[in-house]
Amino acid sequence: MAEKKTALVISAHAADFVWRCGGAIALHAAMGYEVTVVCLSFGERGESAKLWKVPGMTLERVKAARRAESEKAAKALGVHKLICFDLGDYPLRMTDENKDRLVDVIRDVQPSFMLSHSQYDPYNTDHMYATQIALETRMIAQAWGHNPGQKVLGAPQLYLFEPHQTEQMGWKPDVFLDISDVWEKKRAAIECMEGQEHLWEFYTRVAQNRANHFQRNSGGQSGGRATKYAEGFQSVFPRTVDEL
Repeated sequence: MAEKKTALVISAHAADFVWRCGGAIALHAAMGYEVTVVCLSFGERGESAKLWKVPGMTLERVKAARRAESEKAAKALGVHKLICFDLGDYPLRMTDENKDRLVDVIRDVQPSFMLSHSQYDPYNTDHMYATQIALETRMIAQAWGHNPGQKVLGAPQLYLFEPHQTEQMGWKPDVFLDISDVWEKKRAAIECMEGQEHLWEFYTRVAQNRANHFQRNSGGQSGGRATKYAEGFQSVFPRTVDEL
């Protein structure tokens, strides 16, 4: 029996996994991967301005709306399991108990690879905090002395998905993924995030621009693969290969 293929996304807020790696999620789900998404918060305080402009809006109503949006988007992308930690945002903070819960998720999923945010983001410290937590919990999940008896984690690559303003984040992609075949799924998921409609076209343009980079790096005009939509990622750890 073939070993189950899995992946894990650690998203600071409810919409981050959609904008930044929705194509990777949909593409790998179509390949048979079970993709688990952990949303550490709903982004209810800092990333829901459109909802807060509605008279009489409350925190619980915003959270409910964001949960519904993320669930609908996850379904559109083919997410295997969406886990909402509901830790609050602006700022996002995690206790040791929260971290242990995430370690349990990582060990349960046993991901072939993980995805999270850029390691630096001066505009939104929740994002870089989420990646700090991803690295910390990945390390803990590898430790044989943490909860002995659980299956320890191997060494999955952590890919950092594209931040909003790359030149300010020190993010440098070294992997481009063609998501043309699943673009309609990503666009459908994007349109589920009604609280941030102002980003729909922005992230469509990002995917089109990265498609240009995919074609250039796959051979350029002399033989590169024509691509309409792509996503970029930065790998944290060295990759072990037998051939290039």
